Amino acid sequence: MVKKKSKSLGKIKGFSIQFLPYSEIRNLDTSKRIKKILNIVLGNNILILQGRLEATEEARLIEDTMAMIGRVKNFRGVELAVISGNGKEGLFRRFRKNIANALTGGDLGAVTIIGPATIVKEIRRNPKKIELLLG
Repeated sequence: MVKKKSKSLGKIKGFSIQFLPYSEIRNLDTSKRIKKILNIVLGNNILILQGRLEATEEARLIEDTMAMIGRVKNFRGVELAVISGNGKEGLFRRFRKNIANALTGGDLGAVTIIGPATIVKEIRRNPKKIELLLG
């Protein structure tokens, strides 16, 4: 008889990458967005979120994860990085981008990566690539 090992946050074994389109969280309030994101990350997933969270939502996510450290077994927090354009665009292009962001309710030209700190040791952003250092 073979025993199955349970999935734990302390091991890299058994993690996955999940993509979350912005349309799934667009109509949620801040607390529900954070709860949805934390449920995904606590499920041992690296989350790739289309768009970016507001600054207050990012701060709330970090506050909530800090409160969970020590309370949730093998949870050591999250690593978070936002990747967006280089900001070197003309006046008309910025104006058009701001109108599109206002209509959609978020910056869809950005990508947010969130992962459990037990899996994602560091996220390096270079102009032409993203490096996730796992450990």
